Amino acid sequence: MRLTHFGHSCVLVELNGSTILFDPGNFSHGFEGITGLDAILVTHQHPDHVDQQRLPALVEANPGAALYSDPQTAAQLGGAWTGVHAGDEFEIGDVHVTGTGGAHAVIHPDIPVIDNTAFLLGDATNPARLMHPGDSLFVPEQKVDVLALPAAAPWLKISEAIDYLRAVAPRVAVPIHQAIIANEATGIFYGRYTDMAPEGTEFRTMPSESSVEVA
Repeated sequence: MRLTHFGHSCVLVELNGSTILFDPGNFSHGFEGITGLDAILVTHQHPDHVDQQRLPALVEANPGAALYSDPQTAAQLGGAWTGVHAGDEFEIGDVHVTGTGGAHAVIHPDIPVIDNTAFLLGDATNPARLMHPGDSLFVPEQKVDVLALPAAAPWLKISEAIDYLRAVAPRVAVPIHQAIIANEATGIFYGRYTDMAPEGTEFRTMPSESSVEVA
């Protein structure tokens, strides 16, 4: 598996010969001009996860890409977008995809909760080789190998993120959803996650537009 981070929640995953892009939002940069995608997956409708200004050009540049999102976003985008509910399963090449979760984390009781589909990418040996939770702290029943860990958000306390990391207990955790943190402050968050991760979890950081190999 090879992961490339384009900032915030936008992650390019290369796995089993397929190339899959998650959450090309308006806080992310560098995904423009990517071609050869097999799929684009969007977890939910917030603009920091789906930039509807830049999305059409990305889709046009990748005519062979399958398009999947949570049900509400699929209804908004229309066209070839397919809504994925919790429990839905499908294939992207040799990658098995499972939709799970279903709801965005609560921002405030007065703000309606929207759809949020967390995605598991896997294969015959492990259905959860990678999990992208979007804006949720959903803990799946499957054993997750690599977790894209939300690092900071209006709906998130660092104690909640640490508890989530411990609950999922992945082999490797990589931080995402960090665009609201100043570069000078990322160490405050990443240092805590590194020090307080469950035993056996390796924490890897990915500067924007950098890649990391995950064996």
